[in-house]
Amino acid sequence: MIELRGVAKRFGTNQVLRGIDLSLPKGQSMVIIGGSGTGKSVLLKCILGLVRPDAGTILVDGQDVERTNRDALLARFGMLFQGGALFDSMRVWENVAFRLRRGAKALPKARAREVAVEKLRRVGLKPEVADLFPAELSGGMQKRVGLARAIAAEPEIIFFDEPTTGLDPIMSGVINELIREIVVEMGATAMTITHDMTSVRAIADRVAMLHDGLIRWTGPVSGMDAADDPYLQQFIHGRAKGPIESVR
Repeated sequence: MIELRGVAKRFGTNQVLRGIDLSLPKGQSMVIIGGSGTGKSVLLKCILGLVRPDAGTILVDGQDVERTNRDALLARFGMLFQGGALFDSMRVWENVAFRLRRGAKALPKARAREVAVEKLRRVGLKPEVADLFPAELSGGMQKRVGLARAIAAEPEIIFFDEPTTGLDPIMSGVINELIREIVVEMGATAMTITHDMTSVRAIADRVAMLHDGLIRWTGPVSGMDAADDPYLQQFIHGRAKGPIESVR
């Protein structure tokens, strides 16, 4: 579903991506791991067409993203943002139905609200939550609303940017379980950025280790612990010593 060939991106003197080769099969869930500032978010933005790479090719379902209508491309994606990115001035259901009420195929208000309430139910939130504002929700509830919005338009591909950041271990487990269930249920292709190794093991079919602008290791999550790559082993075990230099 997603294929990257030699993707490179520089910002000034900072070479963020140095030639990324990566393939994500349709219907699978890939988690990209790596330290802060290694280019994970830039990689997602390149796939979405929000950032243009300096070199390389990105294919989504066989189509070059730079030669594809951007609106048509983005319509295939859902996104769960790291901070939730909910609109404070909109009620919960309006946030969830944001995409549904826009574009050539916009739904009437009443129908959009019905769909939003159903998606909220799917992520474990009761109908009465629909008319609240984001500020009236806990962090875990906001994350669920963000997830409901990500799946509202039944996307083929879903990106998750640090889905459990700021959540306690129990709520993190709930969100991980929801993500896994929804991806399997929808048959969606998923790509996730996370530092949380518990999330990696819960939601990944495949894992890619990104460091210094390069994919250092990629493979099935079941092969991660036995892999002999020193970058991967240092990261997944949180070791201070290894090829990844810590900033002091």
